[in-house]
Amino acid sequence: MSKNRYLIIFLLVFCSNTLLAQVPAWGGGADLTDLSFGFTFSYVNSYYKIDKKPGWRSPFFDPGVNRNITDSLKSIGSKSSPGFAVGFITRYRLTDHIEARITPSLIFADKSLTYTYPNAQDNVTKQVQTTTVDFPLEFKLKSDRIGNFRAYIMGGAKYSLAIGSKKNADAGLDPLDKLVKNVGGYGSYEAGLGCDIYFEFFKLSPEIKIANSLGNVLVPENHPYSSPINKLGVHTLMFSLYFE
Repeated sequence: MSKNRYLIIFLLVFCSNTLLAQVPAWGGGADLTDLSFGFTFSYVNSYYKIDKKPGWRSPFFDPGVNRNITDSLKSIGSKSSPGFAVGFITRYRLTDHIEARITPSLIFADKSLTYTYPNAQDNVTKQVQTTTVDFPLEFKLKSDRIGNFRAYIMGGAKYSLAIGSKKNADAGLDPLDKLVKNVGGYGSYEAGLGCDIYFEFFKLSPEIKIANSLGNVLVPENHPYSSPINKLGVHTLMFSLYFE
């Protein structure tokens, strides 16, 4: 009787493994072809990395009125500002563990610069409104798939193109009302990690990555908020959900 019991258990285990092996891989077929498409939603958090000029604390002298129009600066800072992004995915499989991905996205992520003076009433925060279209080229290095899960790391580069900005939006304004402007386009490098989770009809990929701009994104101008700064860089943290 005991031998028959073990035989039944063995047959059940064998049959269940055979049936599971015949079940097609979940994920809506996203990994079964070399080329697939999808879309993405992202939370964006960004701020400026600031490189100040020598003597950046000095009051700003306005030749128009022939006097200083600001006090000495105490600090220039940039707080993290939230935003969001939407985009599309084009994925191409290079090998079983490496794939290339293009994810053009529309980014809504304003940033700010805060200038503090000895008199707190003189403190100023300048909002830099930026909407960009990003064109990233990324490469994913994926682990082996374990059931309906696999992990990956990624890296790549992107070009960000500003849209909707007006170069002369502050023309004719007093120096104290001038805006801080960014260049129309700049490159960045990015790196991150994530995982692929396979559902019956689609693949979901939560991902977190950082991006740092290359070069200087500041448009240099002669007014109290641009003159003290030598260079601005953009640091961005993104949490994304990719659907394929």
